Amino acid sequence: MESKKSIPRKLNERYQNSKLSKIINNPFTFIVPYLIMFSIFILLPTIISAGLAFTDFNTIQKPSFVGFQNFINLLTNDSVFLKSALANTLKYALIVGPIGYFLSFFLAWSLGQVTKRARVLYTVLIYSPSITGGIMMTVVWQVFFSGDEAGYLNNLLLKIGFTKEPIIFLQNTNLLFPIIILIAIWSSAGVGFLAMIAGVLNVDRTLYEAAAIDGIKNRWQEVFYITIPMMKPQMLFGAVMAFVNAFNVSSVASALSGGNPPPQYAGWMILDHANDFGFARYEMGYASAITIVLFIVAFLFNRISYRLFSEKD
Repeated sequence: MESKKSIPRKLNERYQNSKLSKIINNPFTFIVPYLIMFSIFILLPTIISAGLAFTDFNTIQKPSFVGFQNFINLLTNDSVFLKSALANTLKYALIVGPIGYFLSFFLAWSLGQVTKRARVLYTVLIYSPSITGGIMMTVVWQVFFSGDEAGYLNNLLLKIGFTKEPIIFLQNTNLLFPIIILIAIWSSAGVGFLAMIAGVLNVDRTLYEAAAIDGIKNRWQEVFYITIPMMKPQMLFGAVMAFVNAFNVSSVASALSGGNPPPQYAGWMILDHANDFGFARYEMGYASAITIVLFIVAFLFNRISYRLFSEKD
């Protein structure tokens, strides 16, 4: 007769040898929930959007296939896209992306030189603007750049005698885009900034001591010959996130100026153009074509980032 202790042991052995056990203990099982969510909320919508880009779809009638006509109209007939949306987005990405990237690295490196308690405090203060919604932050900046005497900047300029009457900052087409750039740079220290802090803090301290013996004389040489080479993965991640965030901006100009579209399409971005056609005019096929063009442009910029910062075998 089998003892009571041997029964659980045999059941456990049967379970270990069963197909269910092999499925549960398979490493791929752990990524199944992520794959399901990724497929439903990212992959599937992306595939549908790519398909709709080749159709004429108004959300009511059945989509009709039009081939590359949406892309032809976008790149040849859509003057607002070519002169405003595409031009503004590229200028925004080329200014905010690099400046925000180097600013994030400089701040991360600077915080690596201070004590832990001060570093935690400064990190929270620097990172907090990036986690606040862009539209929410425009409310604060609207008060700062308000076009009457109550605006903080106008009030200051009137007091020091720089101007005799308030400047309408947010309705001036020459000033609105620079203001958007300023706001973007102010809030550019996001997850890439956090990754760079981690990279700076994880550099082996003994490398700096060895470098000092080998002839490194100042901090700048330490940064270029030790810090940056040792944190290339974090630098790559920061570069990718800087450009992704730069191309992902929308609705800031409309929120600041109070009009949609903003005056003379100042600060009008590619995503604004896609949202306008998709959710205001209900031309989903054309809007999908716009997002495909945005995806291609962002992909090219990210490939450049990979070329610059990826590890070379």
